[in-house]
Amino acid sequence: MDARIRDILGSKGSTVHSVDANATVFDAVRVMNGQRIGSVLVVDDRRLVGILSERDVLLRVVPACTDPRTLKVSEVMTRELETLGPDTGIHEVMRIMTDRRVRHLPVVEGDQVIGLVSIGDLTKWVSRDLAREVSDLSSYIVGSYVVRPFVA
Repeated sequence: MDARIRDILGSKGSTVHSVDANATVFDAVRVMNGQRIGSVLVVDDRRLVGILSERDVLLRVVPACTDPRTLKVSEVMTRELETLGPDTGIHEVMRIMTDRRVRHLPVVEGDQVIGLVSIGDLTKWVSRDLAREVSDLSSYIVGSYVVRPFVA
């Protein structure tokens, strides 16, 4: 499997949902719920400054009983971001996600965000790739035609 993040983005698309760093947690959660996604990128003056995930809300907002309608995303977002280049291999991304215990990683080319990949995207890609490999191997072993025995 020599697939790269570029391949996943080509398949799933490069739509990225983001919120301003001054947005409220409530507004960010509305975006996540509305799009059925687990995180949003946080930008400040069009510059990537963090990510807000479901985990951030559950660990930093809910236990503190803080009002999400007044709490700013910048106060609870994850600031230390690992980013990927589009040519990063899928196995490397899986290792990064496992080591850092994250489920979403922004894809950056130069200083532009060009996508976001999730563990679900990787799982879907790997599952499809394995199914394709099994099919190819089965066709190779069985062949695409039936061999009839020679009868004398």
